[in-house]
Amino acid sequence: MSAGRPLTKAERKAFNRAKHEQKIKQEMIAQHGNDLGTFYAWLRVVNIRGTQAYRGGDTAFIREVVRALQNVHNRHVG
Repeated sequence: MSAGRPLTKAERKAFNRAKHEQKIKQEMIAQHGNDLGTFYAWLRVVNIRGTQAYRGGDTAFIREVVRALQNVHNRHVG
C-alpha cells in the first residue's frame, strides 16, 4: 500500500517487478559473493531490458549498455 490507498495496476506491476529483481539480486549475491553476484544480477536485468529495447527499436539503450560494459572491461583488464 502506498499513501493510504491501494496501488493501481501499473504501480502494482512495477512494485512486483522491483521485488522480484531484488530477490534475484540477493540470490546471486548469496551464490557468487557481493561483487560478482551484483554484476550477474545487473547483467540479467540489462539482458531483459535490452531485449525489450531491441524489440521496441530503442538502439540508444543498447549503446549505453555496450559503453558501460566496455568501461567495466577496461577497468579490470588494463
